[in-house]
Amino acid sequence: MLELKNVSFQVADEKDLEKEIIKDISLTIEDRKFIAITGPNGGGKSTLAKLIAGIYEPHSGQILYNGTDITHISITDRARLGISFAFQTPVRFKGIKVKDLIRLASGRELSISDACGYLSEVGLCAKDYIDREVDASLSGGELKRIEIAQLIARDTELSVLDEPEAGIDLWSFSNLIKVFERMRENRARTIIIISHQERILDIADEILVMRDGQVADFGKKDKILPELLKGTAGCKYYQ
Repeated sequence: MLELKNVSFQVADEKDLEKEIIKDISLTIEDRKFIAITGPNGGGKSTLAKLIAGIYEPHSGQILYNGTDITHISITDRARLGISFAFQTPVRFKGIKVKDLIRLASGRELSISDACGYLSEVGLCAKDYIDREVDASLSGGELKRIEIAQLIARDTELSVLDEPEAGIDLWSFSNLIKVFERMRENRARTIIIISHQERILDIADEILVMRDGQVADFGKKDKILPELLKGTAGCKYYQ
């Protein structure tokens, strides 16, 4: 279980004044839930994800994971506790092959067959990708799916994905949706996805809406999604 208690985060603006990005957020995310975080641009969604992953450290408040205070521990230590993070723009690694990246993610000596299995899970033909370098020769959609294959290989209890649909084509996005549907059906882990996409929101068990650095609403998809689908003009979350 993930708990945030009165978490706040500030950054310095162009005048070197403190600007509050996350404002006194408290929430609880239960185990084995698929949570979508959405809301207006600049609402603090990605910042919240990075606070959970340990990329940023809150200026006040507390973050607990399975009862352990992780507020001030590093992203590496959080990874050891079972928290994974997928960036909005996946990192490219010139000179590292896909099979090596998946082996590193898994933390064990995988066979080629096992590594290929993870690629197949995300809809990639293993023989075409297993020996490819993770460099500029791969498209955004390919990188996204390879990154998700790494998450599956790590098999952590909590996976946080920051706008996985960003910058990918429609065909790749359709394949990602199928991957997320399988991850949800598996129910072996908690998944938190930052997204604006209706098809991702529709998979979620619960939707967290953020606005102006605060939680505007958090609840069952069936309650929140209809309000979001009204569009910006008619939606209370965007007013």
